[in-house]
Amino acid sequence: MNEFQISKSNYSNCRIIDVDLTNSTLADDEVLVKVDKFALTANNITYAVVGEQIGYWQFFPPHASAGQTSDDIAGWGILPVWGFADVIESNNAEVPVGERLFGYFPPASHLLMKPTKVSPTAWIDGSSHRAALPVGYNIYRKVESAATSEKAFEDDRMLLYPLHLTSFALYDFFKSNDWFGATQVVMLSASSKTSTGLAYGISNDSSAPSQVALTSTRNKEMVKGLGAYDRTLSYDQISEIDASKPTLIVDMSGNGSVLNDLHRHLGDNMRFCSNVGVTHWKETNSGPDFIKDRSEFFFAPSQLQKRIKEWGMQGFEEKSGEYLKYSFEKSREWLKMTDIDGLQGMSDIFEDVCEGKIAPESGLIIRMP
Repeated sequence: MNEFQISKSNYSNCRIIDVDLTNSTLADDEVLVKVDKFALTANNITYAVVGEQIGYWQFFPPHASAGQTSDDIAGWGILPVWGFADVIESNNAEVPVGERLFGYFPPASHLLMKPTKVSPTAWIDGSSHRAALPVGYNIYRKVESAATSEKAFEDDRMLLYPLHLTSFALYDFFKSNDWFGATQVVMLSASSKTSTGLAYGISNDSSAPSQVALTSTRNKEMVKGLGAYDRTLSYDQISEIDASKPTLIVDMSGNGSVLNDLHRHLGDNMRFCSNVGVTHWKETNSGPDFIKDRSEFFFAPSQLQKRIKEWGMQGFEEKSGEYLKYSFEKSREWLKMTDIDGLQGMSDIFEDVCEGKIAPESGLIIRMP
């Protein structure tokens, strides 16, 4: 088994570890899956940045290779990704060999899992180290039972589904709070795929506020070309935002300096700031003008679980499915899938992902051998 690990103290520092599973036997109810492919986005770096607070490091504990000790893996972690895998061994009567799954996986060739609560459409990994983690990340959907099971749409699904589901959660949260009284939404890191997923939902709602995109100078033309935002500005143009309008900030960047300047510029009209992502993870320290009492970290699983409880799973799937169908269709107009060859290919580009150097229109798909 091969596994991609990163340093918890320096995310750009990565390594590939070989783990010998040849003498391993499956425990009762366990299965072994082979990872087929997965997507890699800036959202995965967010998992690393908030890994300790939310528990992302706990999903897939790192293994030691032959000759290594626990000291050799201290400080290293596994970055969760969304993708597809196939069951190749099974000691679980309810899960056959050959079953294909969509869900949360490590960037690795294989994963040992313990299916529980098996239904005709999905099951939950009941491994003990995952029991206290958000259940939404522990659900594995059977591909043959899913409406989006066609191979042609698998890449879209693993790249956009987790991002645009967060977009839907944000849209629903803001709308249910009457946009916090805002008449304009300012989106930081507006080129990110979660941002565009949210922007499509807002622009498709005639009752929603207007939208201002903030992005880097190099991505400005690309963002403008999306047609989702009413106005597109670069980070050095914050002073051009209309500060007389009550404003909702959606921060996908985590850039403390930019947030500080924006809060200062808007003043009392900064009605609410939703901190979602950290694409600028090296610049997170906020300044003296950052308004903490009107800022809140957004954790999508909480909002999604709330709605599933209120609407029921069928109602949730219908509402979110309608939203995702539209955002997927709009994204396909500009998204360019880019194939990456295995974990070594991932290693070759990983620093660029961490540094935000990957073009926003690129959809990175890691295809395992």
